[in-house]
Amino acid sequence: MTTERTGWFGYRARLTLSCYALLAATLVLLAVFVYVPVVWAFSNSLYQFEVGGEAQFIGLRNYQEFLFEDAVTWPSFLNMALLTLIAVAARLTVPLIVARFICSLPHERGRYFYRLLFLIPIVVPGVAVQLIWGGLVYAERGLVNETLAAIGLADWARGWLSDPRTALVAVAFVGFPFVFGFEVLIYYAGLSNIPTSVNEAALLEGCTGIRKFFLIDVPMVMSQLKLILILTIIGGIQGFEGLIILTQGGPGFKTTVPGLWMYYNAFSFQRFGYACAIGVCLFVIIFGLTVLNLRYFRSTEELEGAR
Repeated sequence: MTTERTGWFGYRARLTLSCYALLAATLVLLAVFVYVPVVWAFSNSLYQFEVGGEAQFIGLRNYQEFLFEDAVTWPSFLNMALLTLIAVAARLTVPLIVARFICSLPHERGRYFYRLLFLIPIVVPGVAVQLIWGGLVYAERGLVNETLAAIGLADWARGWLSDPRTALVAVAFVGFPFVFGFEVLIYYAGLSNIPTSVNEAALLEGCTGIRKFFLIDVPMVMSQLKLILILTIIGGIQGFEGLIILTQGGPGFKTTVPGLWMYYNAFSFQRFGYACAIGVCLFVIIFGLTVLNLRYFRSTEELEGAR
């Protein structure tokens, strides 16, 4: 009996140690590739240096310049806010409506077909999507201008990405009609997990159509809405890849965002300390908005617990 118990505890000890060993390896990799670069960025934001040059400690001078002296800072924040708000509005509404339509299909084969149909664009590289919009949709002889000419509105044609009056709005509408496959699948999963008893009770009470959508479906997918909101805010604040491809931040600085300005300062102007300070500011904004979202945007489970 003692031998069996000793063997059992020995097995559990080996299993526990192996689990900790796997976690330790993961934590080491996470620290090397995530936490160390973050700490490095925080520390180097206090210095002025170029690659291969000697670093000079200047304290908070980079932050002072970025927040109070740089003429690009606040226009870039306004551009970022507009693009992020449009992205949030689009990703929280259109994919949810599409997912609801898919759930309403009577046959599983039809639902599977449309899920697959909306999933296909996810595998298309983002760079290719941006190039298509820049070269085929917004070009001088692109889809938009040719369509305007065909319906007798040729005077409205313009260089949508080169005109300061339309460049930012044109960038914001890349991806129209905003039926993003990832969001559709997330919302579909949430809608599919609504208990059958809830849907049956709503039907008995006469709660159908748009009324059911707002009173039952939306509250039941709050967890998915919360996830998409966080991811969209993070992507909107730190993203700039599409802007490099479409406009390079121009014309002028009409489509420049802080993330793009950070990239230019680091790799075009060789001001790595200043670029780190911009990155730290973006980190603080993202962290603060994420905390507010987690605190005040209730998920489905939290709403049910409150009841």
